[in-house]
Formats: sequence, structure tokens, C-alpha cells
Amino acid sequence: MELDYKNPDKKYGEPKKFDPTFRGPIHNRGCTDIICCILFILAILGYFAVGILAWSQGDPRKVIYPTDSRGQFCGQVGTPLEKKPNLFYFNIMKCASPLVLLELQCPTTQICVEKCPDRFIALMQAQKTVDMAYYKSYCVGDVDVSNMAATEILKDGLCPSMLLPSKPVTRRCFPAFGEKNGVLVVGNNTQFSDQQGTTINAVDLVNGARNATIVKEARQLAMKIFQDYTQSWYWILIGLVVAMIISLVFIVLLRFLAGVMVWVMIVMVILLIGYGIFHCYMEYASLKDQQGANITLKELGLQTDLTVYLQIRQTWLAFMIVLCIVEVVIILLLIFLRKRICIAIALIKEASRAIGYVMSSLFYPLLTFALLAVVIAYWAVTAIFLSTSNEAVYKVFNDTACSYSRQTCSPENFSTSLVKATCPSAKCLFAFYGGESPYHKYLIVLQFYNLFLFFWCANFVTALGQMTLAGAFASYYWAFKKPDDMPAFPIFASLGRALRYHTGSLAFGSLILAIIQVIRVLLEYLDHKLKGAQNRCVKFLLCCLKCCFWCLEKFIKFLNRNAYIMVALYGKNFCTSARDAFFLLMRNVIRVAVLDKVTDFLLFLGKLLIVGAVGILSFFFFSGKIKGTDNVVPHLNYYWVPILTLVVGSYLIAHGFFSVYAMCVDTLFLCFCEDLERNDGSEERPYFMSPKLRDILLEGGAPTDEKGERDGQREEMASRPEHLVSGGATAVTSGSIAPEPRQT
Repeated sequence: MELDYKNPDKKYGEPKKFDPTFRGPIHNRGCTDIICCILFILAILGYFAVGILAWSQGDPRKVIYPTDSRGQFCGQVGTPLEKKPNLFYFNIMKCASPLVLLELQCPTTQICVEKCPDRFIALMQAQKTVDMAYYKSYCVGDVDVSNMAATEILKDGLCPSMLLPSKPVTRRCFPAFGEKNGVLVVGNNTQFSDQQGTTINAVDLVNGARNATIVKEARQLAMKIFQDYTQSWYWILIGLVVAMIISLVFIVLLRFLAGVMVWVMIVMVILLIGYGIFHCYMEYASLKDQQGANITLKELGLQTDLTVYLQIRQTWLAFMIVLCIVEVVIILLLIFLRKRICIAIALIKEASRAIGYVMSSLFYPLLTFALLAVVIAYWAVTAIFLSTSNEAVYKVFNDTACSYSRQTCSPENFSTSLVKATCPSAKCLFAFYGGESPYHKYLIVLQFYNLFLFFWCANFVTALGQMTLAGAFASYYWAFKKPDDMPAFPIFASLGRALRYHTGSLAFGSLILAIIQVIRVLLEYLDHKLKGAQNRCVKFLLCCLKCCFWCLEKFIKFLNRNAYIMVALYGKNFCTSARDAFFLLMRNVIRVAVLDKVTDFLLFLGKLLIVGAVGILSFFFFSGKIKGTDNVVPHLNYYWVPILTLVVGSYLIAHGFFSVYAMCVDTLFLCFCEDLERNDGSEERPYFMSPKLRDILLEGGAPTDEKGERDGQREEMASRPEHLVSGGATAVTSGSIAPEPRQT
């Protein structure tokens, strides 16, 4: 049953009373939440200090270039190693040690080389042939080993015992594995013998190479994805521009043909998902007789090439089932909400008229995107510099038992140190980047501060956009004569009010949200760390906490959004505005459920339609299924890379445009609820909503006395001369004394 807005439940506060001077957003307002504003400014200054400290101490070359045993960067421009971009391991078998997993460093000498070796040569064999000159290029430094014995060379660790045919992978030389007659080979050889007579099988090298490349697969995938981006970036930009044009055209058409466009959107979404179901079924049927297409996803395992999954019937069956479920859910929702869709369309029409008067609101998301891009870039750069601000740490590596093994050392004086005298075969090799200074001990704290400020600033930018749009659309609603009673530049006026008076309120709301998001990140981190734990109670508790904080984040976002609308209207502090917004929504809880959320659902279908259209077009283009495009389609490792990028990018673009509509609907809805409480539709207290909107939104339960008499009152008053309007409805025209309001 619809709530009576004249006799609401008192526990949700008193309804708004008639105020003849209220004409939209209050202009005479003061600064709110000053303490939080000061804290936010101090936090930003601290954020800049962390960035300066990170940039002065960090070295991003540690991420870009591989590092040899001396801590030098291979391929770094302007150094003697500029022409030696690849890292070569003396003994790849040492990389099979568990220490690789613990310290991410192979306990073997590593040097920078110009090219990876392309042949198999043993040291003793090289000394007897002309290959010694080639072999010397893979020895340490400029030491002349031509006249040295092989045993002496190996004892001092000047050269590797043998060279293996290798290929550079992420600038690191790994054995060039191949297959010959079903047997794993490296350079056509299955076995190798070093100077000590040890026989090494090609299969054994796999384990060494696997541990040495603990992130090899991920890096290979990243490199291939990067190559795909370099090949298709211009097509991705074209696709994003197309998505932007489609979104803009859709919004413009929605402005003039809201009812028609909503129904077209609903039908198109149903047809689009239906085509997806049909396409999945055709692919599923076409793979029926193909060999290897009937294996399960579990049997296939994890593959970096996602196109492999498209050759399996089970993949298309899963896609088809998911799309069928989505189709059924959408159809059922439309059936159950069919009566409310017309009401939601009326609200969308009113939002369209508001956007028509405030066209600059369509371009405001570009400012939000730009500010978010700055925040994300600053966070990412600071995080990289912080992670690379450690010092090089060297440790003792030894093949035999040594009491100093794995202890830190200094390569400058290692040859004359006690460690070398005690363990002659020990080596002082670069291990990782770390440090013992106070700065490095608090590095994790600085990283946490960087993450927390990222969430705070990102939420602040989003909140600023919401309050700015809310103030502009509220100016539209409470203008009795549109656009005469509206500000000349509603977006700029609202943005100025938000920054001048309510930076503290914006910081307060975004701070609450940032704290919850950081807690969620910490819970995900704990869940990752305890993934191998067998304690079911801990797992259950973590799962419950993650679920609770997810729900809390959604509720806080909803509450913040409506609080910002009230702040934009009345200029009160955040807590008071949040309470007023919550009580107002609870006094109209039925309308919130059946009007506001139905409108959000329809707008979501619009985003789904744009994303689906762009996704299908990009799939047919990049997969080469459009005839006549063979010469323009780039050759890619994974054609799903640009497709997923376009899908995500088009969703963000569509969300940016539709978020203006969503914010407009939410603002108009709150203003509509207040309009019902403040006014009664009489000549002394006319409604600010249009008569058509009033008829539709009040349909189904709200009390409307003398309905037939009041339907045309607002239109009649709007058409009256100025002196008549000011005499009968002072609340919307001038500051003169209004007649005594009628009691309800």
C-alpha cells in the first residue's frame, strides 16, 4: 500500500513544510564539515610528500630491465650494457633450486649478453677450436681466459661450463626446447655433458627453466597482449569513438523520444541476447563431429590462449546456458514490472527535459574521467616508484656446505673477505631489492597510505560529480518558469558551490567509503594468504566478512548519493543531509522500490544494449568473419584482447553518459517527494512538477483531493501575467509576502 505523504510514520521524521521562499538550492549557505576538509587537505599534502619521496628514491628501471649478478641493468641506455639487453644464466639447472621460489633469484652467475647462444659448445671443446672467441662473449667481464685451464676458469666462475641453444623470453635466455620424434630436445640434442662429466637430460632442463621463469607464462602473456595492443590500438580508439557516438545519439534520441526509445531498447536487448543464444547453439552444433571438441574444461586446464576454449563444445554450452538464464530473468522482470515501466518512462521523460535545459551535463562525465585518470596515474606511478625504491641486496651462494650461505655480502670486498677464505667456492650474487634503513622498513606503510589515498581521492572525484549534477538538476526542478528561473550556467554554479562550501562534506562521505573499500582489500589479502589453510571456521568467517562489507559498501554508496543531493539543495553538513535523505526515502519507501529502481533497471538495459552492440561488431571484425576486411584486420596473438578492451571501454563510456540520466532521475525523484510534502497543488501552494508527471507518479495510492480541479492549475498559473503569478504564488516569483498557506 502506498504511504500517505501527509500522515507519514513519525519515526522517520517530520515531512517538509510549505516555505514560500524556497526556490531550489539555497544560495546563502556556509561551509560544512570543516574539520574533515582540513584533514583531507593535510592528507593530500602528505600524499604529495609520499610521491616526492618515492620519485626521489625509486628507480623504475628495476621493473623494465633484467638485472645481472652485480645488480646492473641489462640494456640500459647510456651504460656499457646498452647493447647487451639479454640476461644469460651460467647454469640453468641451478634455477631448479627451491631457493628460486623463496628468493626469486637463481643461485648462479648471471651476465648481460648481446645475443643468446645459438649452439651447443662445452668449454673444453671451445678451447680446442676456433669457437673460443665466441665462447668468451659469455664469460664474466674482460678477463682473458684463452690461456687459462678449464678447471681454473670453472673454479673462479669466470665462464659457464657449456653453452646451450637458447631463445630470449622477456629478455632472459632460456633453452630453446623443441620436439623430435616425440622426444624433447634442445638444439637436436637430448643429453649434454659438462666439464665434470655430469650428464644433463633435456627433460631435466625443463624444471630449471620452469623455476627460473616463475612468472614466465604471465610475462609471455603480457608481452603478447602488449604486442596486440600495438597492432590494434587505432582500431580500439575507433571502436571507443563509435561507442561514444552511439551513446550520445542514444541519449539525444532519448531526450526527444523517451517513450519510443525505452521500448525499442527493451526489444533490442531481448533480440540481442536471443541472437547470442542462437549463435552459441550454432557453434555448439558445428563442433559436434570435430575431434577433441568433446573434452571438458576441467580436462583442458588453464590455458593462456583463450581461443583454445572456443574450440570446445562445453564452452559454447556454458555461454548458451548463461545467456538463456539472463534472457529469462529479463523477460520475467519486464512481465512483473510492466505496469511500473510506464511510470518509469514518465520519470525518464522528465529527466530528458531536464537534460535538455542543462545540455552541458552530458559533457561533465568527461571532466570526471579526466580527474579519475589523473588519480589513477598518480597512484600507479607512485606505487611503482615505491616498489622500486629498495637497495640492491647481495647474498652468499655456495654449492657446498658453508656456514655463511644465504647471508648478505658486499661484492666490492668479497674476494678478500673471511667468507671467501672460509668457503673458497662461494659467490656474492645479487639476490633482490630490499634494505635495512628506516625508510625501507616503513615502505609497506607508505604503500598502504598510497592505496588508501587512491580510494579517498577517487571517491571524492565521483562525489564531486554527483553533487554538481544534483545541484544543476535541482535548479531545474524548483524553477517555476523554465528556463527563466534557472541560473545561466547551472553546472558551473553547482560546481562552484560544491567546491567552495562542501569540500568537507564530499571528503567526509568519500572517507567513509574509502575505509570500507580498504577493509575489503585487506580481507581479500587475508583470504589469499590463508587459501591453503585447512581451518574451515576461518574460511567461513572470512567469507561472511567479505559478504557483509560488500553489502555495506553498496548501502553506503546509495546513502552517500542521496546525501549529496540534499547537501546540494540545502547546504547542510553531511550527517544531517544523510539523515534527511534517508528519512525522506523511508517516508516514500514504496515509491523508491517501484519507481526509482525500475528506472535504474531500464537505464541498465540501455548500457547493456550499447555494450552488446559494440561487442558483437568487434567480435565479427577482429575474428575476420566480416567479408572484405581481411586486408585491414590486424594479425593478433589473441583477438579477444581488443574485444574485451572495447567491451569494458564501451561500458565505461555508456555508464558515463547514462550516469547523468541516473543522477538526474535520483535528484528529480527526491525533489518530487519533497514537492509532495511541501505543496498540495492549490493556487497558493502549487506543485512544481508538471501535471502529466504528477498524474502518473501519483497513480496508485497517494491521496489527491479535488484531482479534476487541480490538474490544470499549474499550467494555468504558468500562463498568467507576472503580477498575477506573484500575487498568487509568491514562493516561485518574488520575495513579496505570500498569502497564508492552507493547512493540511
